[in-house]
Amino acid sequence: MRSAAHRTGTLGLCALAWSVLAAGERGPMTRAAEPAAPQSQRAPAEPSGRFGFGRPASPSDIAALDIDVGPDGRGLPAGRGTAADGERTYAARCAGCHGKTGREGPNDVLVGGDPGDGALFGRNPQLRRTIGNYWPYATTLFDYVRRAMPPTDPGSLSDTDVYGVTAYLLFLNDLVPADAVMDAASLPKVVMPARDRFVADPRGRPARTR
Repeated sequence: MRSAAHRTGTLGLCALAWSVLAAGERGPMTRAAEPAAPQSQRAPAEPSGRFGFGRPASPSDIAALDIDVGPDGRGLPAGRGTAADGERTYAARCAGCHGKTGREGPNDVLVGGDPGDGALFGRNPQLRRTIGNYWPYATTLFDYVRRAMPPTDPGSLSDTDVYGVTAYLLFLNDLVPADAVMDAASLPKVVMPARDRFVADPRGRPARTR
């Protein structure tokens, strides 16, 4: 028979093993630390709502972008220009894209009269849309040139330059005489041939969100 001491030692080892196993089930105190989860498996951090760069737009920032001109001339700046003034600016800044007389391209053709047949552009895609036969308002011409031309340096023309280029293009389209002065008072009065071919959007203006 085994001695009492042997039996006692065996029971003690069993009890010790059982306590170690039980402690392992209860928590990590007796286990090696598990490796951290990969970055891709971690819960994303709560967004702060700010990116931490930029600044609020100042009144001068807003004024530099708030330059739209309405059909009635609202928004036109001070200044004036004639076709003679605009011819020089056009030759230096515009002719490379639109041609010497506005007809040659390679970009959009700017000069051309009424193509006849009521300007049925929707039925004949071959008809060229020009300032003279398609644009409904002369003020739109000023607005576009001022805002977007020349495409390599938009906004680089002064208001006087833009008035001159506008006068020159209207003159090339036989819409104003050579000595006409274009300014905030006279430009909205130019009646474009296509004005009556456009209708107002019946949906009206979108409601302001704030």
